[in-house]
Amino acid sequence: MKLKNNNEKKMCDILEFVFEFKAGKHNCVLKVPLQFPVQQNISDLHGRLMLLHKIPCYIENELKSSLSSFIEKETILDYDREAELALQRLTNGDVDVNQLTNAWSRSYAETTLEHARPEEPSWDEDFADVYHELIHSPASDTLLNLEHNYFVSISELISERDMEIKKLQERQAAEMDKVMHELGNTLSDQDVNAVASQHFDAQQVLENKWASELKQVTCIQKQEYQEWVIKLHQDLQKSNNSSQINEEIKVQSSQLSEAADSGARMFEEQPQLEESFTIHLGAQLKTMHNLRLVRADVLDFCKHRHHGSSGAKLRRLQTALSLYSSSLCGLVLLVDNRVNSYSGIKRDFATVAKECTDFHFHCLEEQLEEVQQVVLYARAQRSSKQKEQPGESGNRKNGDDKSKNIERNPSNILPGEFYISRHSNLSEVHVVFHLCVDDNVRSGNITARDPAIMGLRNILKVCCTHDVTTVTIPLLLVHDMSEEMTIPWCLKRAELVFKCVKGFMMEMASWDGGISRTVQFLVPKSISEEMFYQLSNMLPQIFRVSSTLTLTSKH
Repeated sequence: MKLKNNNEKKMCDILEFVFEFKAGKHNCVLKVPLQFPVQQNISDLHGRLMLLHKIPCYIENELKSSLSSFIEKETILDYDREAELALQRLTNGDVDVNQLTNAWSRSYAETTLEHARPEEPSWDEDFADVYHELIHSPASDTLLNLEHNYFVSISELISERDMEIKKLQERQAAEMDKVMHELGNTLSDQDVNAVASQHFDAQQVLENKWASELKQVTCIQKQEYQEWVIKLHQDLQKSNNSSQINEEIKVQSSQLSEAADSGARMFEEQPQLEESFTIHLGAQLKTMHNLRLVRADVLDFCKHRHHGSSGAKLRRLQTALSLYSSSLCGLVLLVDNRVNSYSGIKRDFATVAKECTDFHFHCLEEQLEEVQQVVLYARAQRSSKQKEQPGESGNRKNGDDKSKNIERNPSNILPGEFYISRHSNLSEVHVVFHLCVDDNVRSGNITARDPAIMGLRNILKVCCTHDVTTVTIPLLLVHDMSEEMTIPWCLKRAELVFKCVKGFMMEMASWDGGISRTVQFLVPKSISEEMFYQLSNMLPQIFRVSSTLTLTSKH
């Protein structure tokens, strides 16, 4: 309490600042009471004194120097007086020495790095380091074979699930046909509704049963895989028995691959159209970038090949090698404003993500749950700031639709916003940017300020700051073609996206210092070959592709 009273007395200390100067023939004296310690800025105080007392401008520097010296001197004296009082209280026994030394020791230990506790080792970080070391060693083939074994096991389980659900649906369809045939004779509408309800409940029970089983198998696989990787790393450090382990895995993998080829070959690899270009962008220091125009389905970059071809294995190896590196691969997926995996392209992507266990990151459902919590928190923060700082009426009118959308469901995101999911179980992708778009992207009137275009800019900025050196972008901002997307529509949309992305890529030099990147422009698989080559001819005209100059000399 004594310390508090002294502080209160100290806050009330008022000292008089005296400054003498000449104004022509007159000797002037300026006296200003100052409260110590001085809380306000010295420059602000000096400016106020010059203005209030109408001090001549030629006295300005002298006044400021004198004022600064006075405040500094008196502040030091004030601290000295406070220190003397503290020592006096210590000498008189008013302060407990042990308590004071403990407080000093604790403060010093908390603010000094050498006394900080070492960070506890994280299982995820340890596993990531071990995996990164193994995948860049001769044991990489062993890891890929084991992952393929797990992939085939999950694929077989999914095939059994689909077959059982299909049989149930066929049996229920036959039962419903019989019921509808007897409708009006021996059965009423209530009887039909009861049978439909029973069918729905039976289907839900079966789907929940398989979902639970798949989740359990996935958890077991992930635990077994991580423990096996750690054990393999320890064994390789003790002895050189990698060849024997590798052969065992190879045998098992070849057997399962044969079974998968004979019974679970779900699709054949279709040839895709692709054009590659090399460009140099930048004002003074130019940076080389690779551009690709690809006609394919967006999920082809995520799906694993079931037939274990050499090309699929090479892609899987490349993705695994760069999993913990500064050369990540990203994909832009166009989604609606709901953060879930229940409809449309989101459901198809979730199905692909479940076909192979993710041994490094959380499953997609858990990541989406975390995203929803972040969205709700961000919405709450934004609404509280808007209440504290209400905008102008014009801004309110422009944001009416957005505010209504947020109020209707605060867990939804707005067009142009995106969320990110991380994956180690996809074929050619590590990071997926789920970009929210609305029906406006299907019209032909969008501009460079459209939320979808600005969302692409923000995605490219994230790529620069988080080592994503390869990114795949839907060129037309749609995944599927429709009737209104005519040839002029496609050419106009492609020109807009090409020019905007070019501008964003030129901005990259200020974001990351100029790093070579690969940008893949993706067009739907249903687009015509003629349209593809028209877009291919447009790209070098907009980006000014580098061309080889051949020089000949005459002797």
